Amino acid sequence: MAKEKVSAYQDAQRATMSPREVEAMALTKAAFLMEEAKKDVANYQAYSQALRFNHLLWTIIQTDITDKNNLLPPEIKANIMSLSIFVDKQTAKALADGTAKSLDVLININRNLAEGLRAPGADPAKP
Repeated sequence: MAKEKVSAYQDAQRATMSPREVEAMALTKAAFLMEEAKKDVANYQAYSQALRFNHLLWTIIQTDITDKNNLLPPEIKANIMSLSIFVDKQTAKALADGTAKSLDVLININRNLAEGLRAPGADPAKP
């Protein structure tokens, strides 16, 4: 019952959030899942699930920036694509290594991007 209430609250909260806030929230969630996975890397299922969630998120980001309706400047799109390719490679490395340390760079990237998305007046799509 409580889980349903929390889910309903989260749905209502998302409905009132800007796309940037939703993106920041998703990046933060991915960072949190990887941070939790670092605590027990012997639990490979949780470790790999955290990485799969992050990979899915970055796949969505890649799809969004390649959409013809995306209003970001080309230079920013190129930078995000380069970063996402790095994230893909780092994810493969982390899956192969299975170490807590290999998650650090992914966690830092997600946190820094989430922070930037939350920064007031930091909308690169607006001139």
